[in-house]
Amino acid sequence: MSEVRVLLVEDEDDLRMLIGEALRMTGYRVSTASDGPEAVTAMERERFDVVVSDVSMPNGMSGIELSDHAARLQPKARVILASGFARAQLPALPGNVIFLPKPYRIPQLLALLPERAAPGEEALPA
Repeated sequence: MSEVRVLLVEDEDDLRMLIGEALRMTGYRVSTASDGPEAVTAMERERFDVVVSDVSMPNGMSGIELSDHAARLQPKARVILASGFARAQLPALPGNVIFLPKPYRIPQLLALLPERAAPGEEALPA
């Protein structure tokens, strides 16, 4: 059984550290990014099973735009977008996206994550 690789994209440092550590403690391999451009760079270098991102982010790229990059760069990855806005208040989300309302609790996020990576799939070389 291989580890599930999660890319956590969160612009709030404390929240990124807290969620990242909680995921690591439950057995996930976690990489983090503070915004969309940093996340795209990570996706170009490594394969992820899940990309978790906030919808509203700084530096010119929303989580919705990031999900388009994820669909192109990581077509097998599950994409989870979190937002404090109601889903009805957001633009249409791409079909590959799971919506997670904020604030959420770690068990709610864990329920959306796969328990293990698909067999035979390894990370891309750096």
